[in-house]
Amino acid sequence: MSVLDLLLGERQTLIEKRLALHGRVIAADLAAELGVSEDTIRRDLREMAAAGLCRRVYGGALPPAAETPFSERAGSDAERKDALARAVVPFVAAGSAIFLDSGSTNLAIARALPADRQLTVATNAPAIAAALIENTGIDVIQIGGPIDRKTGAAAGAKALLDAEALRPDLCILGACGLHPDAGVTAFSFEEAEFKRFVALRSRTVLTAVTNDKLAMAAPYSVVALSRLDHAVFEADADGREADEFAAAGLRITQAGPPAARPVRRTRNNAAS
Repeated sequence: MSVLDLLLGERQTLIEKRLALHGRVIAADLAAELGVSEDTIRRDLREMAAAGLCRRVYGGALPPAAETPFSERAGSDAERKDALARAVVPFVAAGSAIFLDSGSTNLAIARALPADRQLTVATNAPAIAAALIENTGIDVIQIGGPIDRKTGAAAGAKALLDAEALRPDLCILGACGLHPDAGVTAFSFEEAEFKRFVALRSRTVLTAVTNDKLAMAAPYSVVALSRLDHAVFEADADGREADEFAAAGLRITQAGPPAARPVRRTRNNAAS
């Protein structure tokens, strides 16, 4: 088979095979090997992710997989999530009632909320509640029920019953995927049902998403893009993807660049 034939018909098949063999692919490497632009490879990865054939990450893709447990996600890409959190804070009005959904990015948002706005924040995630309780300017409401270790949150019948009392001014949704056609999606049917219930009771709905979740569609629908009032993307989110969301009517704010992690000084480099 010629390289031209491969480019026309079987790039995605090749990518699937590389994922199975190596456990990941790098967009720049594939582009150089196949003699196409990185935009072309990113478009392939975007289409494959939407079809559930891979899981996009910064710079490439990983094999399709169920959601990584919350305990693992909470410590990854901290600087990127902190940058998203800083961009979300201006949307939080003083004196408002907020629902802060589960998710590692939303945990960063909880830590970034200022103490001078006299907020009431409800959450179904114990880790988020624990972070909020340290903030003396926030009244915390913990939504109860059994906790799913993958999501780090309650989303069953008890959680739905508790959520009936909520009428949030702002719902900050956690998204497993955000797609121009599918909207906000989740990996779990029960989780999607709970997110949808709270979002539809909220005055305003916002989500902050890392690059790997853009143009990604998880199996279960939460809300359509039309129900999402605003989204916060990373500073280096793919421009074409952002344009697709904007064309679909979504209002987008891009976060600032991640702050550099401070260099840990050791005895040797302190003396140099």
